[in-house]
Amino acid sequence: MSSGTGRRRDEGKRSSSGTADAMTLARSSSPRLSPDVRCNTSLLIDYCQDDGVHRYIIIDVGKTFREQVLRWFTHHKIPQVDSIILTHEHTDAIFGLDDVRIVQSFIPFSPPNDIDPTPIYATKFTMDSIDIKFPYLMNKMWKEGQEVMPIAQLDWKVIESDPDKTFMASGLEFVPLPVLHGEDYVSLGFLFGQKSRVAYISDASRFPGSTENFISKSGGQLDLLIIDTNSLHKSLDAVKRIGPKQALLIGMTHDYDHHKLNVLLAEWSMREGIPVQLAYDGLRVFIDL
Repeated sequence: MSSGTGRRRDEGKRSSSGTADAMTLARSSSPRLSPDVRCNTSLLIDYCQDDGVHRYIIIDVGKTFREQVLRWFTHHKIPQVDSIILTHEHTDAIFGLDDVRIVQSFIPFSPPNDIDPTPIYATKFTMDSIDIKFPYLMNKMWKEGQEVMPIAQLDWKVIESDPDKTFMASGLEFVPLPVLHGEDYVSLGFLFGQKSRVAYISDASRFPGSTENFISKSGGQLDLLIIDTNSLHKSLDAVKRIGPKQALLIGMTHDYDHHKLNVLLAEWSMREGIPVQLAYDGLRVFIDL
């Protein structure tokens, strides 16, 4: 399930009649009826192993995380988040951290041992930045008998920007995929799944050659590529080079009209032989991981 697919109006807003039409339509529609109503990009993975227990892993909790929870978690009956993975430390990926407590089994003012902190995976660079922005959310030493403040309880775990340094989150293995966000800023995408292989790439302007080769060469053809549309032409070129069985485009600004662009993408898909379409908030994708 993709719980968020786009950038807010203050991220990449452009002036055009098409933008105005799309935004006017979005504002006049129910968020659950209009695919042009977009929250910050994120991915919620509902992972069920052989034991039948569902574990919920979310990649990124941006500025609109609370809105996503109220709009989509309740709609799809998502009870909690079991693990959090962060791609980078910009506001569209981390500014919802303060609201993680609403998806935790949290009892206000309970002793620390009564609360099971949610594991959160990020690079040291991202953690250092979060420590400046949200110092009260980082690991703190509680004094004996001290009451827990009503804030998100998080268990911070360092990951590396190296595909050879995999990590496990709620029983699912993830491969970090370094990508470039701008000229020299490194963000992370992730490769996961054994029965089916999924690559999730958000907030990326381009791929280092080593990352693209890793995606293309390791483990056979991708079953699903979820990729940022920072530049539509570059994204489609990357889809052609990687050659997944299907692809979903995320990270659209508000000048993208969902239905109109999907018509063009359907033509591209027929021509290139790779099914590609725009994702939308609340989209559910059923795939055997």
